[in-house]
Order: sequence, then structure tokens, then C-alpha cells
Amino acid sequence: MVFPFRSVEDFKVELTEEHELFRKSVREFVENKVMPRWREIEESNSVPEDIKREMIAMGFTGVGIPEEYGGQGGGFLMSSILTEELSRASVALSVTVGVRDLFVVPLLRFGSEELKRRYVPPVARGEANAAHANTEPVAGSDVASIQSRARKVNGSYVLSGRKVFITGAGEADYFIVSARTEDPLPDKRWWGITCFVVEKDWPGVKIGQQFRVMGLRGEQPYEVILDEVKVPEENIVGKVNEGFKVLMDTYDHTRIGVAAQGVGIAQAAFEKALNYALQRETFGSPIIAHGIIAEKIADMYMRLQAARLLTYWAATLADKGRPEFLVAASLAKAYATEAAEWIARQAIQIHGAYGVDFETGIERYLRDAIITTIYEGTNEIQRLVITRQLVRQAFGLKI
Repeated sequence: MVFPFRSVEDFKVELTEEHELFRKSVREFVENKVMPRWREIEESNSVPEDIKREMIAMGFTGVGIPEEYGGQGGGFLMSSILTEELSRASVALSVTVGVRDLFVVPLLRFGSEELKRRYVPPVARGEANAAHANTEPVAGSDVASIQSRARKVNGSYVLSGRKVFITGAGEADYFIVSARTEDPLPDKRWWGITCFVVEKDWPGVKIGQQFRVMGLRGEQPYEVILDEVKVPEENIVGKVNEGFKVLMDTYDHTRIGVAAQGVGIAQAAFEKALNYALQRETFGSPIIAHGIIAEKIADMYMRLQAARLLTYWAATLADKGRPEFLVAASLAKAYATEAAEWIARQAIQIHGAYGVDFETGIERYLRDAIITTIYEGTNEIQRLVITRQLVRQAFGLKI
């Protein structure tokens, strides 16, 4: 039974030799250039510039972006492989590349051709950085509650508001920014939001405090303040007052990348735990010979592989443009990130006291994993999306 999907063929994951060759090239880069420097990234709270330059040279910033807009192509599946492999070394590293999707995806799907041609190629080539400024002090999961305002003045819009927890804002040249152009309607709370492309150098755009969150050392979020920022009307993304649809569609697609981050964290923690369990001896035997440790390793491996399959499946459906990808993306995001949190916790337990020592690099997996369960739609929200999509796809009903 494949309910609510149409056929067992809906569960195909279409990987090719090209995907594997790409994965190997990314892993080689990670092993040689990033793994030896994870401590530097964590302690300095920044990704070294030479690593960023090499990622640009290797074309990582263009993966998933069509060639006609300066990218490497490859779609969501290729992007997921990139994110997974980078996250295995440093989630912050994957974020420095992945945050561009929160800018590029809405432009490619809803922006005018002029906006696409102006802003996407520089981001794809790594010549410019971009971010997505939506979250506010009173509006996170409830996007319809945003309070930033945009009023029309002489053919332009003037934006004012405060955005918080904005990933990549410190180095971003461009932002997708949401603001209210009208008050919500009584029966449509989502109505009245509009999305704009805003450049950081424009008067009134200010980067505020950096939030010292528990994980993502190397790429932690910032506050973005908009003080009477004048934005040309042609920089609107999508339709006026219907920006909520742009935002929701963006997160539907980009949460696949968060699932891939979870897979990368889970893979790294599993590898560390397995190697340690083979080397560490207690009572005259490697600890993997003890039943309780062997059981943990098996359970970690099961959750890791299930998370990867769900993530690749969601990416495959998204690349095909199948509407079923919506529920698959939420399944993957919730499961993979929670699997990463659980696997990281077990890896710490297997390492014992060494697991909570910063120098071993194990505890950072748990810190990063917890954040992946929260951003780009908390996992509680993912469960709501799953149920709503299930009922809509199966019965054509809204709840």
C-alpha cells in the first residue's frame, strides 16, 4: 500500500554515477581541507577565507542553480549531497553555501526575469553573498504575524522593521525581505505580506547584534534593522500582498537542505562512535563487543540510513516538480534532524567523558543537531504540515 501516493514508483531515488563522482570530490575536499581545521572554525566562530575561496573555485556556490543563471545545475538532489558532505565536517560550512538557496529559490520561482538576471548569477559564481530576512521577534513559525511595514511612496516602497536570527546576514550583499504592505484580512491572516530584494548597501539597512546561539559556530545569525529603506517597485518578488505564498514555497524546498544537514551530522557522529567503539577496551574487550554498545551502533546505523533515504527521496520528488515532495520534505526534515540529535547523543554516551570534551569534537554534533530541529520550520510545524498534506492529498480536505 502506498497511500497517499499514487504508485510504488513514487518512491524512486534516482542517483547516477555523476552524483557519486560529485560526492567523492566534495568528500576529498572536506577530508583534506576542512576536517583538520574544525577546531579553528569553532574557536574563531568564522569559516576561514581560504576555505570559502576554494569552495567558490570548485563551483559549490552554483550547485543546484541552472546554468543559464551562472550555476552548475544539478537540482535539489545534488545540493543535498553537497550539504550532507559539508555538514559532516562543519554545519557552519554548509550554511555559508546553503543560505544562498533561501535567496535564490524564491527568485527563480517567483522573481521577474530582470531580477533573476541581476541577482542570481553573482550569487551562483560566489561573487556576492545573499540571505533571507523574514523572522521577527514576534514572528517565527507564525509567519503571518510579521510586523515590518512597507508603504508605497512615489512608485517605490519604504521598508521599516527589525528581523532577527538571520543566517548569513553578516556577509550578505542581498536579502529577500518580507514586510506588510496591507493589514491582514479577517479570514486571511496571510494576506498583505510582500517580498522584496534589498541590497545591504542601501541607506537604512543596518546589521545589528550577532546572536550567540548554542551551535553553528562559524556561521551564527544576526539582527537586521530596516530604517526607512527605499526599495524600487521592480524589486518585488512575486505578487504584492501574496508574499506569504512565496515564503511558504521557499521553505517547502529549502527544508530539504536542513534534512541533508541532519544526515551529515548523523554520518559524522556515527563514524566517530563506531571507530571509538572498535578501539576502546573495557573489561578486556573492545566496547563494541558489549551488547548494549553493539545495540546502540546498530540503532544509530538504522536511523542514519533511513534519514538519508528520506532526504534523497524528497530531493528527487522536488527535482521532478512533483507536488508530493511537500510531505516528503517535511518527513525528511523532521526525521533526519531528530535522528541526528539522537545519534549525536549516543555518540557522546559511547565516548563517555571524552564525548563532552570539546577537544574530541564530539559534543559539537549535538549542539548543531538541536538547531536543525528548530530552524526553517520547527519539527512541531513539520508534523502539522505532514498531517495537513496527508489529509489534502488523500481526501482533498483542508484542516
